[in-house]
Amino acid sequence: MHDHKSPTALSSGEADGAALFDDAFREAFARLVRYRRDIRAFRPDPVPQEVLESCMRLAHRAPSVGYSQPWRFVQVQDAQVMARVIDSFSRANAEALAATEESRRGLYARLKLEGLREAPVQMAVFCDEETDIGHGLGARTMPETRRYSVVCAIHTLWLALRAHGIGLGWVSILYPEDVKAALSAPESWRFIAWLCIGWPAVAPNSTPELERAGWERRLPLDAVWLHHPPQKAQDKGRSG
Repeated sequence: MHDHKSPTALSSGEADGAALFDDAFREAFARLVRYRRDIRAFRPDPVPQEVLESCMRLAHRAPSVGYSQPWRFVQVQDAQVMARVIDSFSRANAEALAATEESRRGLYARLKLEGLREAPVQMAVFCDEETDIGHGLGARTMPETRRYSVVCAIHTLWLALRAHGIGLGWVSILYPEDVKAALSAPESWRFIAWLCIGWPAVAPNSTPELERAGWERRLPLDAVWLHHPPQKAQDKGRSG
């Protein structure tokens, strides 16, 4: 979608976003990001259809390479399909547990890693890797950007749901071929994620569960925000 205003026609307030987003919004958005969390325990209460549809509309506004919109969200309500997905998780989880280093195996076994049996909304998310939408713009040298676009849509949905107090859990301990077979998905669809959606059983904490459980800690920002050429220590201090 394109705005017919030319860049030079924008006011200074519009150009810097101040006309749309104020300090209160930015603070609320930062709080939303901190409390997003990957939810694994859910209440059985249904998610209002109008809220789910509103959040899905926002997810459908996510950025995509070449405006390809390659995301395919499949809401699953079939008990037989769910049974096959749960079986796939059980097998994949058992293999992951066996492959975990012995010193961490007990901790792994105590982690709750899915809400497949409790969450009232279950979705499989795919990337249509052969879509004609977008005419291949931007994906010729990096076709995987279509998958990245799907991840952008998932994250947008995640934040939109959380703003309503609804939780989302991303299940990746699954065999993709099992999910595709269970749903008879087209060959060109690549499985990206299984989403469990519903009301959290416990109020989300601003600290990730895996950090609280002692599985891993958050890296400092300077471990992931790098500069080339590397900045000298005094330059870093001056920059902020």
